[in-house]
Amino acid sequence: MVAHKSEQEGQEPQDGFSRAMDRSRPQCISRIGPQETLFENSYQRLYKVSVELGTITKEIFVTDYGERVGVIVEGFQGILLTRQYRHLIDRISWEIPGGKVDLDEGVEDAAQRECLEETGILCRELKPLLMFHPGLDTLYNPTHLFHTRTFEEKTAPERIHRDEVCGQEWVPLEKCIAMISSQIMVDSLSVIALLSYNAFIQRK
Repeated sequence: MVAHKSEQEGQEPQDGFSRAMDRSRPQCISRIGPQETLFENSYQRLYKVSVELGTITKEIFVTDYGERVGVIVEGFQGILLTRQYRHLIDRISWEIPGGKVDLDEGVEDAAQRECLEETGILCRELKPLLMFHPGLDTLYNPTHLFHTRTFEEKTAPERIHRDEVCGQEWVPLEKCIAMISSQIMVDSLSVIALLSYNAFIQRK
């Protein structure tokens, strides 16, 4: 019986989970074609790409929004939430501060900037919470979440981006979770961030 290469070199063979975490391109992909841009502005790019999977060719339309960030700011009164109008649900949405990462901007800097612009609060000592992809085929929008309990009010209320944000409020974490359960809060970035924070940070 011939041992696997990892066994021959004195290394432990990979288990199923380790193999699933292997980031190399799978053998079933024979070719990825060039990207053809169909639409582009300062916020997004829509492009088409062909991917050959063995004998099958998939034509994929990808919306590329670039990276985005979100930050959970927790104070004595609870979690900092903003209120913003969202067209697809045609109502006010409760959300954590967050938004798009600008060109040549670090993700932590972007989280600080977005929170300052939306709430007038400057976050400090940001700690990573979670990174995830909201889509893996047709949406490119890698999302980086942070959390902090260190902040200061930095911007006068009249300088907050009121064209985007119509209000803000400190809400206890337990109430935030109840808002998710009752579908009052439905923004995916905020839902994932708050559930993760409740599971990973608060319950330690």
